[in-house]
Amino acid sequence: MAGTLSGTVAVVTGASRGAGRGIARVLGEQGATVYVTARTTQEDQTDQEFPHSIQETAAEVDAAGGQGIALRCDHTDDADVARLFDKVRADQGRLDVLVCNAWGGYMPYAEHNDWWSKPFWEQSMDRWDGMFTSGLRAHITTCFHGLPLMLTSGRGLVVLTTFTRGRRYLGNVFYDVAKNAVCRLASGLAEDLGEREIAVIALSPGWMAVERMPEDPISRAQMESPEYIGRAVAALATDPGVIRRSGQSLAVGDLARLYGFRDVDGRQPTSYPIER
Repeated sequence: MAGTLSGTVAVVTGASRGAGRGIARVLGEQGATVYVTARTTQEDQTDQEFPHSIQETAAEVDAAGGQGIALRCDHTDDADVARLFDKVRADQGRLDVLVCNAWGGYMPYAEHNDWWSKPFWEQSMDRWDGMFTSGLRAHITTCFHGLPLMLTSGRGLVVLTTFTRGRRYLGNVFYDVAKNAVCRLASGLAEDLGEREIAVIALSPGWMAVERMPEDPISRAQMESPEYIGRAVAALATDPGVIRRSGQSLAVGDLARLYGFRDVDGRQPTSYPIER
């Protein structure tokens, strides 16, 4: 049976591991053609600690029932990003779903072991550069080059992954500013798009069971899988009225209740972080 996203063309950035990998797999389950991008390839492992690659994710998309296409892209390199969308344009002539997920703030830096608890003036500015350049700026650059392709059909969905809905301090200045700026980016892009039928949404997952997370059973039992956010993206992409949510910052747990999907273990983890 064809998936509900059969014929859909998607780009998922930062998809060699973590949330991007889960999102790509779920879009594949729904029958989409998914361009899987990141810097990490089988030939060039950017992080030896976690050797997943875009080729592995693309193969998982294929196995799930979609078509996975691995394209190496450094989303901090404007020319690289332009080439990515030139390739999608040449191959497909359009773009339906764009998921901006690339992020560099967790890479090892000088204070890697205890950076979160330090005041920002005791942290490395390299970490801010990672969060801003490889995260927020990468989102903007990807939209800058990807949205014109989406405009050719006049419809589509852009998802910007974050970890907040803009209502609370996240406990670290660099992280808080970068993640909250993603929410502001979604609202700004929605304003610029005006009456066009292209929805832009900032999407906040919960505590995901991804690389570098605790391995103990109690912690794992409280987490959600990367597929959970993938199911949120798929639900948004198949909602014919998704434009009414454009410019909003939404939580995966809230969307699970709204659209009726569950995590891979049958649970519906609550929205996290909780924001009043």
